[in-house]
Amino acid sequence: MHVRLAAGAPLQHSCDALVVPLFRGETPTGEVAALDAAVGGAIAAALAAGAIAGKLGETVYIAAPTQPFRRVLAIALGERASFEPYLLARYAGIAVRYLGRRNLKHIAVLLPDALDANPAADASFVAEGAIAGAFETSVYQKQPEKRIAVEVVDLLAGDRDRAALTRGLDRGIALGEAVNLARTLAITPANDMTPTHLAAAAERVAQAGGLSIDVLDEARARAEGMGSFLSVAAGSAQPPKLIVLTYTGDPASSERLALVGKGITFDTGGISLKPPERMEEMKYDMSGGAAVIAAMSAVAALKPKINVIGVVPATENMPGGKATKPGDIVTAMNGKTIEVINTDAEGRLILADALCYARKLGATRIVDAATLTGACVIALGHAASAAVSNDDAWAERFLNAAKPTGERYWRMPAYDDYATAMKSDIADLKNTGGRPAGTLTAAAFLKAFVDDTPWVHLDVAGTAYTDTETAWQAKGPTGTPVRAFVALVESVAGSPIVHANGATTVAAS
Repeated sequence: MHVRLAAGAPLQHSCDALVVPLFRGETPTGEVAALDAAVGGAIAAALAAGAIAGKLGETVYIAAPTQPFRRVLAIALGERASFEPYLLARYAGIAVRYLGRRNLKHIAVLLPDALDANPAADASFVAEGAIAGAFETSVYQKQPEKRIAVEVVDLLAGDRDRAALTRGLDRGIALGEAVNLARTLAITPANDMTPTHLAAAAERVAQAGGLSIDVLDEARARAEGMGSFLSVAAGSAQPPKLIVLTYTGDPASSERLALVGKGITFDTGGISLKPPERMEEMKYDMSGGAAVIAAMSAVAALKPKINVIGVVPATENMPGGKATKPGDIVTAMNGKTIEVINTDAEGRLILADALCYARKLGATRIVDAATLTGACVIALGHAASAAVSNDDAWAERFLNAAKPTGERYWRMPAYDDYATAMKSDIADLKNTGGRPAGTLTAAAFLKAFVDDTPWVHLDVAGTAYTDTETAWQAKGPTGTPVRAFVALVESVAGSPIVHANGATTVAAS
């Protein structure tokens, strides 16, 4: 898909459909009013008749065969008072999915009026949402019933700052493509997305973006002392890979931000076997790792002044004659011994060594992401991801960067009680603390492998994929937390386009 700026008045714009915004309780004004007059007042008539009340996502589709734009799609954005810029991504996504399913190839999007405070952010959200809206889940269907046909999206700039809009479009395109990359990696079935396949995908990202890449095989991981990571891989016929992508945007700095993502390409639970119902969804257990690889692709495209490493421990978790058994003791890279109580608590085992390795590579700040615990879904449902941290300032920095992206995160506590629950009678740690506070005991386990490095853990078990299609997004993988990762990198680099509450973000000291 090609997303671009377009000059000229909307009424003279030639395209298959013109997309316009509406707010609840407001009659059309400005460009929308002029457009409504050109189509005989059809938008105002739909509002008066109650065909569209203004709730986010409601639409009115109008034929305009005598006009250069031929059709109009009016999309409601809810109340103006509660409008947030990230909703522009949903607005564009709705347009692409609605019109693309009607076989329209060239559409134009009009921005709401009075959104001049941050035109770069507005353009970024439109581009991101348009590209993400085009994501298809029918990748293995030879003859899909419906495909999204949109090929060109014009952003009608009006008299807004074109330089800022161009900068925003470039960011939004990079981010939208990264989100869709993460979704593509996640939705690919495990027979076509083994650790080797995931490493190959990372190599393609590195080659395209000029990143450095290093892939540790089993022998190198063993030489590094990664007994925790390798214990999960023991039952699989597929060789494990520990993937490291490196972006050096500030060679003079010793600061290095690490993004770490769980890469379980399929999770059976191991010897502690999962129930068969919906086990097919465990191909998504590498969503954290997919997000790291995808975010690094966006970082490479955006070129912020910061050093970033992406670390993805990738393996299957399978039962078998060589598989780790409940009660086994394994040793992590930092020398800590771990009693494996439940082999289905495997994500924390691979992340333990990945976190240690990130620190060995010089990480001065860390964020990890994982579809780690079912307990997180019980606690927060599918509305938000959990965030746990050992550093208040770093947690606040992450939350402030993530909030305006539209991804939701809720900080949860890291009390010493949770670490106590992870103590073993026979080893330094055990890998599960039982049912109570499962998200937080898992985070407490991970905390033991970062020492005093500022760290935020994201449990995205409830948000990495969805069973429900929305007007702006296909069901399946969501791309969470790619948006938050990229926004955090930009924040720390001192070059954000998207801000919370219009605040100015400066580089970390």
